[in-house]
Amino acid sequence: MKNDNVEEKEIKESPEKEVNNNEDKGKKEEAANASEEVKEGEHEEEPEAMAEEKDPLEALQDELAESKDKYLRLYSEFENFRRRTAKEKLDMVQTANEDLITSLLPVIDDFERAEKSFTAEDADIKAVKEGIDLIFSKLKKALEQKGLKTMEHKQGIDFDPEFHDAITQIPAPDKKLKGKVVDVVEKGYLLKDKVIRYAKVVIGS
Repeated sequence: MKNDNVEEKEIKESPEKEVNNNEDKGKKEEAANASEEVKEGEHEEEPEAMAEEKDPLEALQDELAESKDKYLRLYSEFENFRRRTAKEKLDMVQTANEDLITSLLPVIDDFERAEKSFTAEDADIKAVKEGIDLIFSKLKKALEQKGLKTMEHKQGIDFDPEFHDAITQIPAPDKKLKGKVVDVVEKGYLLKDKVIRYAKVVIGS
């Protein structure tokens, strides 16, 4: 009878122990999972915390160093540009008339040949004159190719202070010439529409 009671007691206790063991095991697993989640959360928050903990002074120093580097680069580029521009300007000033002078060299050669012909005993005045006219035409053409223009010069045109320089006034030989150009003493010239010499004229009064 005692054995039967012991067995019944063990049978009654065993399900309760199993339930208790299962409950303890579940609680342990939940605690382990919770601890792992806490650890993972800690790892995820670490970079943000580190970023927030960056020293503001260090950030300003980095920004200052970057700005200083950009400034030095820009200053260096500007200095190179300034020196290059100054050199180009100097070269341009020194060789500004090179093209014009080169175009006039053939005219000088013609004048030298004409000068030799003047000294010849049998020089033909008519031929010499024709040669001079050809040289003058060549000179005029060379200058016109460089942009030189002769101002309009004729009696009776209106006086224009933008182009004319009145050197004197004389009584107008005709009423129509009063206040107008009566005579041109010296021609005026334009270089690409810019006045490089005013025409010296006489005005009728």
